[in-house]
Amino acid sequence: MKSTRGLPALGLVCVLAAASQARAATADFGSCGASLRDAAVAQGMAAQRFDSLFASVAPDMSVLPLLDAQPEFTTPIWDYLAALVDAQRVADGRAMLATHRELLERIAAEYGVDPATVVAVWGVESDYGRIAGKRPLLQSLATLSCNGRRQPFFRGELLALLKLIDRGDLAADGLTGSWAGAFGQTQFMPSTYARIAVDGDGDGRRDLVASIPDALASTANYLKQSGWRSGQPWGVEVRLPTGFDATLAGRTKRRPLAAWRALGVTGVDGGALQAAAMADDSAAALLLPAGAKGPALLVFRNYDAIYSYNAAESYALAIATLADRLRGGNGLVATWPTDDPGLGRAERRELQTLLLARGHAIGAADGMVGDATRRALRVEQQRLGWQNADGRAGTRILQALRDATPATPTVFRLPADPPQFVQSAIVRSKVSMKDVQGLGTGDFNGFTAWKVETPFSTAAISVFGGQLLSFVPTGGRDVMWLSPTAKQPPTPIRGGSPVCWPYFARQGQSSDVPSHGFVRTVPWELRDAQRETDGTVVLTLAPPVLEGLALRLTMKLRIGRTLEQELLTENAGSQPVVFTQALHNYFNVSDALKVDVAGLDGLTYLDKLDGGNAHVQQGDWNLRDARDPGRSDRIYTQARGHYVLRDPGFGRSIDIITSGSRTAVVWNAGEAAAAKMDDIGAGWRNYVCVEAGNVGPDVIELAPGGRHTLKQVFEVKPL
Repeated sequence: MKSTRGLPALGLVCVLAAASQARAATADFGSCGASLRDAAVAQGMAAQRFDSLFASVAPDMSVLPLLDAQPEFTTPIWDYLAALVDAQRVADGRAMLATHRELLERIAAEYGVDPATVVAVWGVESDYGRIAGKRPLLQSLATLSCNGRRQPFFRGELLALLKLIDRGDLAADGLTGSWAGAFGQTQFMPSTYARIAVDGDGDGRRDLVASIPDALASTANYLKQSGWRSGQPWGVEVRLPTGFDATLAGRTKRRPLAAWRALGVTGVDGGALQAAAMADDSAAALLLPAGAKGPALLVFRNYDAIYSYNAAESYALAIATLADRLRGGNGLVATWPTDDPGLGRAERRELQTLLLARGHAIGAADGMVGDATRRALRVEQQRLGWQNADGRAGTRILQALRDATPATPTVFRLPADPPQFVQSAIVRSKVSMKDVQGLGTGDFNGFTAWKVETPFSTAAISVFGGQLLSFVPTGGRDVMWLSPTAKQPPTPIRGGSPVCWPYFARQGQSSDVPSHGFVRTVPWELRDAQRETDGTVVLTLAPPVLEGLALRLTMKLRIGRTLEQELLTENAGSQPVVFTQALHNYFNVSDALKVDVAGLDGLTYLDKLDGGNAHVQQGDWNLRDARDPGRSDRIYTQARGHYVLRDPGFGRSIDIITSGSRTAVVWNAGEAAAAKMDDIGAGWRNYVCVEAGNVGPDVIELAPGGRHTLKQVFEVKPL
């Protein structure tokens, strides 16, 4: 350290402050963090710039186990390819070929790499830009630079990333990618980005995150630099003779094509071994990715170019076979040596939907098989008596759950006690509301309600029905619509977010029970209330325990920057119970005819205005749909759980994120039907219902002692 003797007092203060800031920026990384700072400064980055970038970066130790858990090396090849080369990725890839035809033709002319191969890399790496990774790059790379094996490699990648940021190619804010530091549309590592990336759209920057032309041109440049030979195939599927010596296989064990022919290797159809554009002396290697009993492939120089992108045989085969499918091919002819083939994403979503219907809390049916899905699969495999309950998502368990007797809703009897509750106007609470800042009771538009005020928002929850009536972000409009002509109890309240439970409408029920369940017409009790350090208020409420009903319901509301609402259902009985449910949200809109709801495109819906017939949603939902304009009563099955209600009149969007919900119900009565409803009337244009639920075919089966949570989150954003 340099001496500070003789410095003016102000200069000394500045030096000490800078040193303190430097220590703070990488304090969580110890001496390794300090060395990273020194290395970044040595390659030209200003010290203050480094300190600013790392001011809020802390180690993320969760990346370390992933070093030894990469799916390319841990997943059976048939599972890996089934997920990456499925019908959805093929269809989407062919659409991308058409959409970007001119760009891809220009790239092919410049770099010599055909469009299908470039698009296949894009599809495998990020699902055509949809999934590029959510981990902050600086955090992941700094952690891996200072921990675990391969620290020198990740240190080099971090320094390369810092150089790209410092040079202006990338903006540090919001820069995310994979756990290992790959990022962008086609997942380049930072050093590869620095070395290979090109400006494909001519704007003077190399932006592989937001620019599709830059990403695709850079991918083609990478393959070209890796030895891609224009006009040649990556490989060809072949058939091996009986008794073939499998030890001859291996990517580095090359022989001339003619030599393989002499060994008895034929085309996959049994004909003479040939490969388009490949001479007899072309070097080829034999791959047996699943051993001698599975598919056999001869691969050429272009396969090696693909392999260099990510050094794993399964990865290279995914890109190669996807490219073949994008060109119109049917895929590999030989089958994998398994009696339990892997599943594509559509089948995985179906499997998850079946698990959700059995009450497993696995989140959304998104086709991504994580720990929660595997745990649920193990439970079902054990229930089926399988000795090897490994939690694997395969064809066998999917078929077993398909074949299981479909769950039908339990028929609920009208409890004897609701009338006495309906007549009660007492506000029940197990907490002292005066002890919780911002919480009280009072009148809200004529209804007795719990009223909440936080630094970020206000809310009102009706005692009758436990119904959210209002949620108003500070400085904004109410998110919920409450009918100005809503009737007083015991009539259900029109608007807000009615709790429909333990059945929706009268699904599976007789006509002697009320529509939409028992709990929206009884007074609820406040069980708990907490105020968090930032002022957010969390309430726990419940309806009364109803005689003869084995299910118990608890609701939690978290009111702050967002509105979070959970319904927890527990089976306290000795028999399984099948139920349906919904949070019947009425959203406040400027004009129902001018708003749109994203997140439903491509989903199948049951149209109650068309006799329950199934249709497929085309584009965003709105009341301008030419098939049946001006009204809507649709049950979307296998819904994805993330919807955005865009309202240009109010200049806002409402993000709606759900979990434990396989159904989205979108409803607006329309002018003619609303005219017959005293509590809607002309107000039909002021609301749109987007409901989180489990209805229609998406019922929930709850074993004795079982629990299920339905959750929704609202967040308001400016348009």
